[in-house]
Amino acid sequence: MSVYDTVTNRIVEELERGTVPWVKPWKTTLPYNAVSEKAYSGVNILLLWSLPHAQPAWLTFKQARGFGGYVKKGEKATPIVYASTYKRKAVDASGEEAEEEIPFLKWYFVFNIEQCEGLPERLYRRPVLTIDETYEEVDRFIAHIGANVKYGSTVACFVPSLDLIRLPNAEDFEGPEHYFATSLHEHGHWSGHSSRLNRDLSGRFGEGAYAAEELIAEMTAAFLCAHLGVPGRLQHADYIGSWLRVLKKDKKAIFTAARKATEAAEYLRSFPREEVRHG
Repeated sequence: MSVYDTVTNRIVEELERGTVPWVKPWKTTLPYNAVSEKAYSGVNILLLWSLPHAQPAWLTFKQARGFGGYVKKGEKATPIVYASTYKRKAVDASGEEAEEEIPFLKWYFVFNIEQCEGLPERLYRRPVLTIDETYEEVDRFIAHIGANVKYGSTVACFVPSLDLIRLPNAEDFEGPEHYFATSLHEHGHWSGHSSRLNRDLSGRFGEGAYAAEELIAEMTAAFLCAHLGVPGRLQHADYIGSWLRVLKKDKKAIFTAARKATEAAEYLRSFPREEVRHG
């Protein structure tokens, strides 16, 4: 079975059980590599979030040894995806020989730091903000994006023709986490406007383009909630059926959606602002 099939089947199984892999209210940090301290991206976030470990730091067997530690006996590695390309010679339309880059995926294996012993204590310590400090940071984060947002609406939506986000007032939501998750979802849509990332999914997903765009916006919000320390909340549970149809029809769909959600989250994080806590 291919990497695409294995990952997609795993995510489809979670969705069919009613579990959404990118909505983990207790996962308020993006998983990252303990050595490089770089956050994982794309589908690897979903793969690592699906596990029960409380610590967000991961490393390979060799990296654990490099820290002077070791993997506990009996612990199992978690497979995640490595994407790269290789070059091969081919003949182009004019008959000339040329090199082309061929993308490929392969598995590599990591362990959570909870599965290890003998690692430096500093790897287990993460900065903790109060919830009020967190919400203040999210307010600043959204303000620095500078999208045109109109409050007081009865619905939450992004209107591409007006390049406008409509949102109810913050106090109309059940709680701040719902307000921020919804705002970040709509900002995810905003990032795909033709004047920004120009995310046109019609050619890639056809009739499933709308569902795919909602999937991307949901994951964008989840990734940003984790980056900012806000408990994520699923805003569009009624889309699960349409997401399942997209994923079952196209085994590469979740990879494309997760990659584009990562691009959207990174784009929204690129606006100049005061430094926020890195997840």
